[in-house]
Amino acid sequence: MGINKLPLEQNVLEASRERIRWVLQNFSRVCVSFSGGKDSSVMLNLTAQLARELNKKINILFIDWEAQFSHTIEHVERVREACRDVTDRFYWVALPLTTQNGLSQFAPTWQCWEPGVEWVRQPPEDAITSPEFFSFYTLGMTFEAFVTEFADWFARNRPAAMMVGIRADESYNRFLAISSLRKLRFADDKPWTTAAPRGHAWYIYPIYDWKTADIWTWFAKTKTPYNKLYDLMYQAGVPTRYMRICEPFGPEQRQGLWLYHVIEPQRWAQMCERVSGASSGGIYAGQDNLFYGHRKLTKPDHLNWREYALFLLDSMPEQTAEHYRNKIAVYLHWYEKQGMTRIPDTQPGDAGAKDVPSWRRISKVLLNNDYWCRALSFSPTKTSSYKRYSERVKNKRKEWGILCNSD
Repeated sequence: MGINKLPLEQNVLEASRERIRWVLQNFSRVCVSFSGGKDSSVMLNLTAQLARELNKKINILFIDWEAQFSHTIEHVERVREACRDVTDRFYWVALPLTTQNGLSQFAPTWQCWEPGVEWVRQPPEDAITSPEFFSFYTLGMTFEAFVTEFADWFARNRPAAMMVGIRADESYNRFLAISSLRKLRFADDKPWTTAAPRGHAWYIYPIYDWKTADIWTWFAKTKTPYNKLYDLMYQAGVPTRYMRICEPFGPEQRQGLWLYHVIEPQRWAQMCERVSGASSGGIYAGQDNLFYGHRKLTKPDHLNWREYALFLLDSMPEQTAEHYRNKIAVYLHWYEKQGMTRIPDTQPGDAGAKDVPSWRRISKVLLNNDYWCRALSFSPTKTSSYKRYSERVKNKRKEWGILCNSD
């Protein structure tokens, strides 16, 4: 069954203010996730305004990725100061977190603030850098695991709101995060709420129905300061849909790496020393070429897509190849259980956002360095259980007869 978009009688600003007011009135603990980008800046400013009106306090979570533009850090510091009067606690997190590195098959993940290495920059003096600060934290845990555990920790066994500034029109996955009919909502009339995976926290998406034009219209009309990095991106010719302000090395974010070279050459030099593949990513990731299989997919004429995927696996470092073989085997076995003895070599829509199974889609995952295989509907595996998971799936591959040495 399809999901229809139903227009509201209110404009998006009025609707968002109503949602945020409801959150502040119904949750004793509220935390705003802030990245320094345009969307979370709008959400945080609206929340701070209403918190002043209602005489409420909020908390703010900012995850510092170490390799970030100076403009972003300066903007975060300005916003922190502007919201100080309504802030109970500003969690400036500068702990080692593991995330995807879409630039290298030899180092498919990287860890910000990794111990024992030279960092791109130093964290602020008041940032959270002690591993003991959070009772749930384990060294190098994934970003996804951290935000899930943080929500549970922040709730303290009581209902709490984690406000997230995602918008449904940004990507298909974000649209599903809002519109899914299977998720647990706070109430049927609040589709912009989602129960956290564990504990008592709720994710709130108060600006989910804003368009990019709405965001910039709000900044223009209110004269509210924004991250000036966007001006530099605009001057450099970056389309608004590709402007990203977050960790820089993922499959989507890597397209903006070349801007570091232009805007902050000294920081770019440090990033190239710090992260495997950064230099080549700066050259190729922002170009409309075939290097990462981002926009166009091609293969040698003498190979079909299954053969090409197997060729790509054989050309990778063995540890990385085994990781992908495990994920792909689980993927293929799932479709076997659905009655599809063999997924097709290619089919319409298999290179798009929706998971349409084919060997061409698998090849795209491999070319794209999609280490967590998100395009195959996987989520990151927890660092603490990854080794056990890998060994278990490797044994299952032999049982299933999928992607064994004879393949």
